[in-house]
Amino acid sequence: MRYSGKLRFALAAGIAALGLNGAPATAHHSFAMFDQRNVRVLEGTVLQFQWTNPHVWIQLQVAAARGGSAEWGVECTSVNMLKRQGWHHDSLHPGDRVKLILRPLRDGSHGGQLAKLLEINGSPSNLVSYH
Repeated sequence: MRYSGKLRFALAAGIAALGLNGAPATAHHSFAMFDQRNVRVLEGTVLQFQWTNPHVWIQLQVAAARGGSAEWGVECTSVNMLKRQGWHHDSLHPGDRVKLILRPLRDGSHGGQLAKLLEINGSPSNLVSYH
C-alpha cells in the first residue's frame, strides 16, 4: 500500500508527538545523589518551609557536633504527593522544632531526602515523603 506525502507526514508527526509525550517522565532527575542505604535522624529548627514544585524543601538550622550550628537543606517530594499524604502549605512554620529521618547526600554535605517527619514541636508526627 502506498501513502501520499501528506499522509506520511501526518503519520510521522503523530508518532513523534507520542514519543514526546513520555519525555517529562524520563527527564526527572535521579535520586542517586542520596544514600538510599543509610538514614540519619536529624533534629533542628525550621528556617523555611518552601511549598513549591517540583519539590518541597525544608531548610533547617541544626546544632553542629563541635558547637555552633549548620544549615541543612531537606528535599521532599512534590506538593501534589505531599497533599495526598496529609501535608499542607502550613504544616511547618519558621521556628518549629522538628525531628526527622532523611537519606543523607552521598557527598557528605548538609542535606538529604526526607523519609519521615517524626516530631513537630515535641508532638509525634506521621507525615512521610515518598519519592
